[in-house]
Order: sequence, then structure tokens, then C-alpha cells
Amino acid sequence: MALKPDRIELQTDVSFFVTGTPKRGGIASISTGGSGVAMDDASAVVSYAATASGSKPVGILLNDVQDLDLTRQHINWHRDEVQTGGKVTLLQVGQVTTNMVDGSPSAGDVAYVAASGYIGNDADGGNNAAVGRFLSGKDADGYAKVAVNIA
Repeated sequence: MALKPDRIELQTDVSFFVTGTPKRGGIASISTGGSGVAMDDASAVVSYAATASGSKPVGILLNDVQDLDLTRQHINWHRDEVQTGGKVTLLQVGQVTTNMVDGSPSAGDVAYVAASGYIGNDADGGNNAAVGRFLSGKDADGYAKVAVNIA
């Protein structure tokens, strides 16, 4: 599990589709043009950016994405799973406790997008987008509390 249940959701977005099978708790960034204003616009796609430099963060991924054969098994709604290519919930303003943390942050550090959807405390010379602020350092299990503000 990459995201603990003790979170505060003040603003979420459900208008983006996802590619691949990322685990919840990381920063999803725009992977295509993302143009259009319709709720079902197929070009509004997010994924975990391979490199943080120049990525455009949209929010913290709140769903587990699975690639299942839906003729043999169903999505586990209790785990908040979605099928790859489906719509996901992205937290834009709120607070999460996640283990998708890169580096050694301290409470009060600015949180930036890091590679592969991770959240880090390194701005990489100003090339990485700020996504919030760390409210704690990492605990023994690698989890940190982050106040998210991507609005």
C-alpha cells in the first residue's frame, strides 16, 4: 500500500484517464495534450512521469490501477481499483500520508515532483514543479505526511 487512509480530501478531479498500472499515492502528470473541457475527453490522460523535469502535475493518484481480464474477474471496488485506461480520482488540494517519497525530506520542506511519480524535496535547479509541503519527515516504514496544493 502506497497511501495510508488518514487523508484529507478538499479538492479532487475525476476527469482524467490513466495509462499503465501505477499504484496509488504518487503524483500523476499530464502525459498527452490534455486539451478539451469535456468530462470524457480521451486526450485527457495522466501517468507517472519518467523524469520530473518539465512534468505537469495534476494530482495525487487515489486509486489502484489494475490490468485485469474482466471476463474472468471483477474490479475490487472495496480497494478502490480501476481498470487501466479508466478514469481515476486525483487529489489536488488536501493532505496524504504516502511512501512514494524520494530523498530525505524534513517537516516544512517544499514538496516537488520527482521521477516516476515520487514526491521529493529537491527542486532540481527549479525544473521540478512544486506540489505542496512536507508536514513530516519519513518514518521507519518510509511514509511521510504531505500537504498537497496543486490547484
